[in-house]
Amino acid sequence: MNIEEDIFNNSIVNIDKLIQYGFKKDNDNFIFESYLLNNEFKVIINYNKNIKGKIIDLNTNLEYTNIRTSMDGEFVNSVRNDYKNILIDIKNNCFDTNYFMYNQTNRIVKYIKDKYNDNPEFLWEDTPYCGVFRMNKKWYGIIMNINESKLNNGSEDIEIINVKLDKDKILFLLNKNGFYKAYHMNKNNWISIILNDTLKDDEIFKLIDESRKIISNK
Repeated sequence: MNIEEDIFNNSIVNIDKLIQYGFKKDNDNFIFESYLLNNEFKVIINYNKNIKGKIIDLNTNLEYTNIRTSMDGEFVNSVRNDYKNILIDIKNNCFDTNYFMYNQTNRIVKYIKDKYNDNPEFLWEDTPYCGVFRMNKKWYGIIMNINESKLNNGSEDIEIINVKLDKDKILFLLNKNGFYKAYHMNKNNWISIILNDTLKDDEIFKLIDESRKIISNK
């Protein structure tokens, strides 16, 4: 049982938030300490590329490993649940959700969340990696995982974002690398942007802003 991996799956750290939370930097490590059950147990959480943790029984000064076994009793469950609650609180306060596969995609999600407080909505069970961004129920961005052959002669699985733009802007952008006729959307009003770092983040950010402004004016 790996409690930490289960809780921090698809999460990306924010170092500034770690420090604000109370983690202390020690070389490449960030360390946080807390206590459980009236200070009978000491919790030590270490972050260095990933989260690891241990519980020290202060009566014996030994690591309490029963939480990582299949043991099922009132006491061990209490310690395990308290430990999980500490990890969940750290995740909620210091980590962002990594919704998608590729770095640029997740940077774009973070930009939208930070600027507009909009999270991707996963509306269809049969397309779990299709995230919709909308304001007042109107879509302004759709991230999809598709095969590159849907857009060009490639064969790799890729991620794209569809944004809504005016027709003249779409015609102009289609002459540039990284832009394609909208996949699965009205090609007069939408354009697909490949998210493989062909384009700089800032260029995509501006188009997302433009798309959101268009739907807000309607």
